[in-house]
Amino acid sequence: MPNRIQSKPAIAPVFFVSRETPPFPLLANLTTLMTTIDPSKLIILDRDGVINIDSDNYIKSTEEWIPITGSIEAIADLYKNGFTICVATNQSGLGRKLFKQGALDAMHDKLINLVEKHGGKIHSIRYCPHTPEGQCQCRKPAAGMFWDIAEAFGLNDLKGAHTVGDSLRDLQAGSAANSSAVLVRTGKGEKTLASGKALPAGTLIFKDLREFADSMIRSPEHS
Repeated sequence: MPNRIQSKPAIAPVFFVSRETPPFPLLANLTTLMTTIDPSKLIILDRDGVINIDSDNYIKSTEEWIPITGSIEAIADLYKNGFTICVATNQSGLGRKLFKQGALDAMHDKLINLVEKHGGKIHSIRYCPHTPEGQCQCRKPAAGMFWDIAEAFGLNDLKGAHTVGDSLRDLQAGSAANSSAVLVRTGKGEKTLASGKALPAGTLIFKDLREFADSMIRSPEHS
């Protein structure tokens, strides 16, 4: 089972999951876990609608958690090509009591295990359990989870990193920490494009996570 470590909260808590950390107890911050990284090799993924099929009724169990075709392989291939993969996801279904902590943990275990079966690794999964009414600083479009990722890697911001999402709030959260924005057309992606709302400057658009991964792997900048 992955270790679950509570990270340093800005105003509201942001949670952390990783197989790559030793079995520490709950910590006030993640400075002891800090590692260095080339920001251009850091990719931050939304979960629902990017990695797995989304639902307006929320994803509440491992049975409902179904990967989008090619997404697991895309994550594994990115890892094999030297990229570090983090996940930052709103999970207000927990705060709404639509599912329990154990169900969320099981969904994330399923994700981690599938990626590892394909030879990849996910560095960490941060999730916000709060409802919009909580007015926390971790629920996207707030950037709490993204600043937390930057801190974990000893970075001042996420300039050079890429944030991949299917909704405007995903991209806004990443952009607030200076990450480059990437919109995929899966999940709510087509709806996001059709809304006509302005995307962050320089937003890249791809069919799905597989297409984005292939583009990153082929890019001379990342070879």
